[in-house]
Amino acid sequence: MKLVDHFQYGLNSPICLTWELTYACNLACVHCLSSSGRRDPRELTTAEAKGVIDELQRMQVFYINIGGGEPTVRPDFWELLDYSIDHNVGVKFSTNGIKLDKKRSEQLARTDYVDVQISLDGATAEVNDHVRGPGSYDTAIRALENLAEAGFGQPKISVVMTRQNVDQLDEFKSIADKYNAQLRITRLRPSGRGADVWDELHPLPSQQKQMYDWLVAKGDQVLTGDSFFHLSAFGEALPGLNLCGAGRVVCLIDPVGDVYACPFAIHENFLAGNVRSPGGFKEVWENSDLFTELRQPQTGGACASCMHYDSCQGGCMAAKFFTGLPLDGPDPECVRGFGEQALAARDGVEVPKSDVDHSRSAPRNSRTPKGPVMLQLGTRPDKACETSPLVDGVADTRLSPAAARA
Repeated sequence: MKLVDHFQYGLNSPICLTWELTYACNLACVHCLSSSGRRDPRELTTAEAKGVIDELQRMQVFYINIGGGEPTVRPDFWELLDYSIDHNVGVKFSTNGIKLDKKRSEQLARTDYVDVQISLDGATAEVNDHVRGPGSYDTAIRALENLAEAGFGQPKISVVMTRQNVDQLDEFKSIADKYNAQLRITRLRPSGRGADVWDELHPLPSQQKQMYDWLVAKGDQVLTGDSFFHLSAFGEALPGLNLCGAGRVVCLIDPVGDVYACPFAIHENFLAGNVRSPGGFKEVWENSDLFTELRQPQTGGACASCMHYDSCQGGCMAAKFFTGLPLDGPDPECVRGFGEQALAARDGVEVPKSDVDHSRSAPRNSRTPKGPVMLQLGTRPDKACETSPLVDGVADTRLSPAAARA
């Protein structure tokens, strides 16, 4: 059996998982997947977080992607980072750069098994700050300057592609080269606050082709997180691991310990359990009903007859779910136009919204943690989310060039 076949049926532990430490954030990005802003009073304590790290070490999870919110504003962030690395669990964390002053940058440059990803959604302040808020461009650039001055080896610059920044791909690459960083581009998702701006921000069909042509011509050293397999229907398949990792080799732990199958689908339909439950994370990973279902063989559904299905695998599960499309149908941004047809045919379909919202302008989130709600997948395609399970962690630097491209 090929290695990728093992991935399809799940592994004993996730290769790499995303862990949102806090919903607190100094920014209020309009496309935030987790609708972050305010800290949730129920978030895991320092002791509980260390307990999860101990469990991940026993399960031999060798890398975690830490995010938020803004993880560095959590008071014990640096303590948890050191604790994780000391327990043989490497850390990659995403940040807007607010806490990366010269001293912290020098500390990170001396630390092994840590990677830093700076979020930047515009190559100019005008484009970036429209999405991420006033002053956020300068904050990100200052963090990149500090990391470069400290000698930190190749941080990542993470860009969510929007209608406004597609024309800036060359400029993004120049910024990455200037600061000895690596460019990573990802796809806008209509989840969290992103659902409210997706119609305004998601790239137009002509821009989808523009991104595809750029990746084919200039994207050899650009990470994509397997975001853009739906673009492969244009012709040559883009490199990367063409596989849904949700509930199989990757998942999400949120600040209150809830475990979701997909980092891009924070919704009760994708909730598998909670790390505070008996058996902890290991029990959720190995025995949750949702993950068991996700690991069953899947077919291509309505997309199986398409000549491009082997390349695009039907697109993104989260994008379909949060636009009200069936999970076994075409991606809303299908380059052959089938997604547009499906969107037009929704007729009265209620579009799901996440029940988790910690935006500073929203009422305090008060959802009580509950058991998982089964997700009726039917004939869901294999491709379910953008993130390759071998990417955004050690895979960026330790896999073969083809796999690391993701």
